[in-house]
Amino acid sequence: MTKGLKWIIGLIVAAIVGILVIPEAYSYLTKRNYSSEEVSASDIPEGYDVATFAGGCFWCMEPPFEKLEGVHSVISGYTGGDLENPSYEEVSAGGTGHIESVQVYYNPDVIHYEELLDVFWRQINPTDDGGQFVDRGYQYTTAVFYHTEEQKEVAEQSKKELIDSGRFKEEIVTPIAQAEAFYRAEEYHQDYYKKNKVRYDYYRGNSGRDQYLEKIWGSDLKLDLPQK
Repeated sequence: MTKGLKWIIGLIVAAIVGILVIPEAYSYLTKRNYSSEEVSASDIPEGYDVATFAGGCFWCMEPPFEKLEGVHSVISGYTGGDLENPSYEEVSAGGTGHIESVQVYYNPDVIHYEELLDVFWRQINPTDDGGQFVDRGYQYTTAVFYHTEEQKEVAEQSKKELIDSGRFKEEIVTPIAQAEAFYRAEEYHQDYYKKNKVRYDYYRGNSGRDQYLEKIWGSDLKLDLPQK
């Protein structure tokens, strides 16, 4: 086999591997022209409240909430920026002011906002202001976005309790901010962990998230909340 042929075969193999095991490459190659859509109050199921959290990669933030009793659904999207209907490529490249986030539609008669916050803190590194785990940049930072004054008070109290617990040696930098326009991410991002389990598991397993959370929380990582 000639060196030239080996080089071509190597490129082909690298491309196949990239598509199979690197989610970002797959997303870019197949969906780059899709855009997001703004979520309105009419999109929230009747009888449900909404909570908005940013915890880095939104693929990783859907599963912990979707399995909870009282949660109708979890939507991946973008918030915090000025650009309308931003695309994944625009947000992930940085500079739009948006951060990857999720909106959780929940029944307050079944699960409380405080409990959602307890779940949220157990998914992130709240001391990192430069991103989350393998994903770097403002677009992957953390935040709690409140929709009401009651949510604001509850979120601030929850953060204070986390600080007072002494669990984290470094400063907790996750901000509590007022909710802004939220744009539903492209459909291929929704429930990514279900649609693309192999790619998701590969990404998550190599992101460092689970290893960090296990180290920080230990036996307190799993909460005793009703599951679907």
